Amino acid sequence: MLQKTGRGLLALLLIVLEWTRPGLPSPLKPICDLRVLNHFIKEARDTEVTMNSCGEGCSLSDSVTVPQTRVDFDVWEKKNALEQAEEVQSGLWLLQQAFGLLRSSVTNTALHIHIDNSIRNLLSITAVMRSLNIPEYTPPASVVGLDGTWTVSSTNDLLQVHVNFLRGKVRLLLLDAQACQQDVS
Repeated sequence: MLQKTGRGLLALLLIVLEWTRPGLPSPLKPICDLRVLNHFIKEARDTEVTMNSCGEGCSLSDSVTVPQTRVDFDVWEKKNALEQAEEVQSGLWLLQQAFGLLRSSVTNTALHIHIDNSIRNLLSITAVMRSLNIPEYTPPASVVGLDGTWTVSSTNDLLQVHVNFLRGKVRLLLLDAQACQQDVS
């Protein structure tokens, strides 16, 4: 009897899903509002403040590779949009890896919420980039020899890099995204 009921519910569910099934997925609408990025920057700052006030159990267990945050505008402007996007995406990927290590290092479990939120925000920024038709990034097999990186060994340094990277290179890339440019003709 229970099997028949289960099969009937499954059949009903499939019928409902078929009726409500959308057609072909539509492309993402470009997200050009910098208030979205400002929200992520504010949350990164909040995480930095919270983690800096932590006493014990908040340190990195190993050094991590992070993106350079310094922007040489002459060099940046000479890069094409694809090169800029790849630099930002590799930086986002490095920060995701670093926050993953931080999460496994931090023994103060109350702080895991902030770390998880930072990881989710980095993934959301990647989704914003995808909405701007910026090509997907393929992470390297190894970070050894990856250009534009350096190593940090403290939580404070990692969190400063996080905030500065969002405020710098990510903001520059999103400001100049082709999908957000107004067609002035």
